[in-house]
Amino acid sequence: MSAPLASATRGVTRVLLLADAPVLRRGLVSMVNETAGMQSVGTPGELRRALTLVETARPDAVVVELGAGRAATLNVVRDLRRRFPRVAVVALATSEDPAVVNEAVAAGVRGYLMLNTSPTLLGWAILAARAGRTVVDPQIRRVEGAAAAPVAKPLTPEVPLTRREQDVLDELLQGQSNRQIGRNLFISEDTVKSHVKAILRKLGARDRAHAVSLVLSSRGTAACSCGAHAVAAASAPVEV
Repeated sequence: MSAPLASATRGVTRVLLLADAPVLRRGLVSMVNETAGMQSVGTPGELRRALTLVETARPDAVVVELGAGRAATLNVVRDLRRRFPRVAVVALATSEDPAVVNEAVAAGVRGYLMLNTSPTLLGWAILAARAGRTVVDPQIRRVEGAAAAPVAKPLTPEVPLTRREQDVLDELLQGQSNRQIGRNLFISEDTVKSHVKAILRKLGARDRAHAVSLVLSSRGTAACSCGAHAVAAASAPVEV
């Protein structure tokens, strides 16, 4: 089945969690649900039930545990990518071996993070994976010859963002809704929407998730100079 698995709730990234250890699944549920703009969906389950659970939950992204039994897990990833090509796969792994990272990326993993990752980095990796980018945990040395984290390049729009657009972008990076942005900046929700449209146009982004992915991936998890001042990278956005 390769039909688009669209989010049931507009603007929310739906994440299915697959791990064999119940305690890890519970921890991941908390991490995802505490990340702005993300929601754990379906019943967190074992990797062997991956296809059935994805079919039922219809997620935007799947987080898998990549530890013991790596070969079997990567076979599951390959099956997921063949059957659900629009679902992004992020792996939480135990190995820092570049060869293992290469193998996982070749199998279709678009986010390779260590098990001790932070909720912020996990959220960023999920969004970047959905935007078609490959993210490798900064704890791991750059993988030679592989699609590791892209080399940082300043993101400089042809038409610079105005100071107010930059303020709105700051809020987007923190996962704020249009309503909350309006409250924080003391402007109307309609004005926020206008600024968001201008930001997307200037950055050449398809939607809010893509815009934040562009900003964050341009300078890793550091900062991006997009106009009037630097943007501190935080968590993911929540709506289009």
